[in-house]
Formats: sequence, C-alpha cells, structure tokens
Amino acid sequence: MRFSVKTGAPLLAMALALTACGTSGGDDEEASGSGGEAGTCEDVAIGYFGALTGSAANLGINIRNGVQLAVDQFNEENADCQVALEEYDSAGDPNQATGLATQAIGDDSVIGIVGPAFSGESDTAGPIFSEGGLPTISASATNPDLSTNGWDTFHRVLGNDASQGPAAASYIADVLKSEKVFVVDDASAYGAGLAEIVEESAGDAVVGTDTIQTGQTDFSATVTAIRSSGADSVFFGGYYAEAGLLVQQMRGAGVEATFVVADGVKDPGFIEAAGDAAEGTIITCPCLPPEESQDFYTAFEDAFGSAPATYSAEAYDAANVMLQGILEGNTDRESLLEWINDYEGEGITKSIKFDENGEPENISVWAYKVENGEIVADQEIETD
Repeated sequence: MRFSVKTGAPLLAMALALTACGTSGGDDEEASGSGGEAGTCEDVAIGYFGALTGSAANLGINIRNGVQLAVDQFNEENADCQVALEEYDSAGDPNQATGLATQAIGDDSVIGIVGPAFSGESDTAGPIFSEGGLPTISASATNPDLSTNGWDTFHRVLGNDASQGPAAASYIADVLKSEKVFVVDDASAYGAGLAEIVEESAGDAVVGTDTIQTGQTDFSATVTAIRSSGADSVFFGGYYAEAGLLVQQMRGAGVEATFVVADGVKDPGFIEAAGDAAEGTIITCPCLPPEESQDFYTAFEDAFGSAPATYSAEAYDAANVMLQGILEGNTDRESLLEWINDYEGEGITKSIKFDENGEPENISVWAYKVENGEIVADQEIETD
C-alpha cells in the first residue's frame, strides 16, 4: 500500500441535516433506509460502551457526547419513538469489559452499541456481543484483528491501523525526511499492534524499539535508549497520559527527535501532561477534522459547551446509522443488525458502507500537529 500526502482540507459534498436521520444526505433512493415515515417505538435503547472514567476518559467522553447529541436530536424530532441511551463505563479496562458486555446483553431494550471505544476492551467484549446478537459500531477501536474474528455483530466507522500505521510511516519518511526512527509502544492491544505496523512499514529506518507499561511514569530507561540510538524521530503507540510524560522527559533529557503519535494521543490531555514539550508533536488519526462539518460543530458546542474532539463526529455517525434503522422499524437486535450490514448512506465524516467484515469502505487518515498549544489539522495522508 502506497501513501501520498495531500495538503489542505477535503470538501464535504453535503451539509449536515440536524434531524433524526442525520446520516442520510443525498437522494432517498441512494441511501439504504432513507425516505421512511417517522415510526413508533417503545422500550428501545442504544448503548455507549467505553471509558467515562480512568486515564483515557477524555477520549471516551468525546465519543459518548457524539452519541448523546445524535440521540437527543432524534428524540426531539420523533415524539412517538423515544430512544434511551445506556452507558457502560469500562474505564478503558479490558478486564471490566466482560461483565459490562454481559450486562448489556441481558438488557433486552438495548438493541445496539456504539463501541467498544478501545481495542483491548473490544477484543474482550466482542465474542460476548456476537453470541448475544447485539450489533456494535465502534467509532474508535483501530486494531486490525478485530474484524478477523468472525463476529458478525462487529462494525467500525473508521479505518483501522493497517491504514494508519503505514500512513504514519509514510509521513515520517516523506514529510519529516526522517532517517532514524525509534518505535515505542505501551503493550496494549492498540498501542503494541499499531507500533508493530509502523515498525514494519518504516523498515530499515528503525534504529531501536522499546515497550513501556500503561500507568508507568518514569521513562528514563526508554529516553536513554532513544538518545543513544541517535533517532531523529520517535513514534509512540499508546494513549495520551503516557505520551505526555514520555515527550516531557525526552525534552528534559535534551532529545530533540520529532515526536510522532497516533489517535490515542489526540486529546488536550496530552498537552496538559506534556506542557511545552508537546509543541511540534505530529498526531495521525483516521478521523476528519470536526470543523469540516460546521453545522455539527456548532450543534455540539451548543449542547456541551465545548468543541467536538477526537471521534465525536464518528460516534455521531455511528449512532445515527442505528437511529435511522430504528426509525425504519428495526427495533430488535436481529433486524437492526441486518439494517447495519446493508446500510449505505452519507455521514458527516464520510459515505458509510460496511464490507463483509464490518470494515468501512471509505477510509481517510489525517496528520495533525501541536502548534501554539493547540492540536490543529496539518494534512491528509492519502492512500493510493
């Protein structure tokens, strides 16, 4: 797979419709499930599954809020079909996912899940959702292996790390012109998997690797290894709490290598943890800059008092696929799953259609950067 870098923002071909069918867009005949009359339903809920507490809570709250906005708009437009939102706070811990997934399966009113949010908990909860026939659409879990387990309930609305990893390596080589890359991971299903793909894609440019642990705070041994390697760039696969401390300690030790991270770090919590050391960091993400859909951006700010952040828009799209299906009368797990499998329509982040493994047919990867203490869009990394 080859990648080229395209500067500038893509133009969205449609405006956000702030209605119950927020994903529809385009002609009714062209979008699966569009064009129906407002239906009736009762005792129906969708769930959010992911962190609302814990070290990665910011990412989970971004996603939950995107789902909440979609549900609130739907209920405002459909007095005869009110959909509840159930929350399953995993704290980002795969060990908690089993019990939460079992809980969700046991609630007959819950007919769809937006999530799980993270790859580790997705790996643990996935077989339970599959056995219970509860369809899921993740807005953020990117480990490629998740779609290879034969779970017919699994879907995601973003590209996986088989796209993000080579894109990150392409940016490092083609934009940063880096000749020596040091790769670090946090041993999580997400971080280790992504770091391995970056390492393979970067090839002979890799001059060293190391593994840290989630919750670790002293990275002196890793920093020493990075400095000794002479690396001019460092890729870290993991989440924002550890990333912030790692780059802070790198800069404190005089390591000037460009710090490159991925979607698990694309959060203001990274800048809070890193301080001034965050400046210049490159962040890849298979997500569209939220300001590209201004109506959604404004509605989100009005609802939550803050701008949409990483995966808020993807979560909004995922929720609206389910809500549109419910409006069309798919008010049980089996029929909603069939609806999702066959879905084809416009979201605010992309045209949405899933392949036979639940992967999205349309994928984009962006590079962002930390500039003047803010995470800003840099350029799209386009696959060829």
